[in-house]
Amino acid sequence: MTARTPSPITYLSGADVAELCADLPIVDLVRDTLLAFRRKEAGIAPETALRWTTPTGASARSLVLPAWAGGAYGCKIINASLGNHRYGLPRAGGLIILNDPETAHPVCVMEGARISALRTAGVSLAAVRAVRDPATLTTVAFLGCGRQAETHRELLVDHCPALEEIVLFDLDRSRARSTATAWRAALPDVAVTVAPDARTAVERARVTFAVTTTTDPYVELDWVPEGGTFVNVSLDDAAESLLLGCDHLFVDDWDLIVDDTHRLLGTLARAGRVGAPGEPAPAAGRAVDADLPTLVSGSYTRPVTDRDRVVVNPFGMGVHDIAVAAAVYAKAADRGLVLPR
Repeated sequence: MTARTPSPITYLSGADVAELCADLPIVDLVRDTLLAFRRKEAGIAPETALRWTTPTGASARSLVLPAWAGGAYGCKIINASLGNHRYGLPRAGGLIILNDPETAHPVCVMEGARISALRTAGVSLAAVRAVRDPATLTTVAFLGCGRQAETHRELLVDHCPALEEIVLFDLDRSRARSTATAWRAALPDVAVTVAPDARTAVERARVTFAVTTTTDPYVELDWVPEGGTFVNVSLDDAAESLLLGCDHLFVDDWDLIVDDTHRLLGTLARAGRVGAPGEPAPAAGRAVDADLPTLVSGSYTRPVTDRDRVVVNPFGMGVHDIAVAAAVYAKAADRGLVLPR
């Protein structure tokens, strides 16, 4: 028997993580992880959640998402309060823990908000890239102007060279205006406009990213133009008419949907109105057309035409956080930031 001492635990701060993520190919990392998940070379374990109401009446929760990707094992702990905007704070923040694959001892704790935001935007862009040619996208809309909107914009401009206009809407009109001002400065060749309402923003765009904190569905099918793609990143923007009536509905993982008791798509699934990918459509509803691993692998055989309305509804798989965190940890080791064993 070979004696081993416990590995020291490296801590990577938010600033460390941001610097190490700077040149990572996030969209490709996400796509590769989806393909690995399809090959069963990556996976997730059941999530657990602690939910409560804050003293000021906001909904709060702490999620623990265990996962593995290749030789990396760990979990994300992500906490959020819907009342954080009142304090000028991001809705969510958390930690990612990576474990030694041999001893299972923790080897790294890193701030997780940047990775969580990046992998979320990476999933959105990987899905859009699978159904639309990014080189043809000229107008994109954002519902919500918080951290997720900013992170999506960062990745968007690198993958959509023909982008001409970004349309913003936020219930907080001052935040929408300040975001528009900042984005105009960052993107002088792109027109950034603020829509008077959510419907106008969706109707004007070929792709809409919903990145809000709403728990009340409101985006109807007839808001989305022919050939439009609606990426429902946040909780419950897509209304029943859109989820049931769109031409193609994609999700990241069916089991996550069925187990979710808070969002509309999970409610429809448990009510027997939305069926699993590959199953016949329920009489009073529809089936999910495919999961994202199938979509990005090219195995989805039904054509997505220029007139079809597409909805992408990712619930969030911790496997992407672990894959990105493993890449960050590897870069940290290369730079001498990891404590020696």
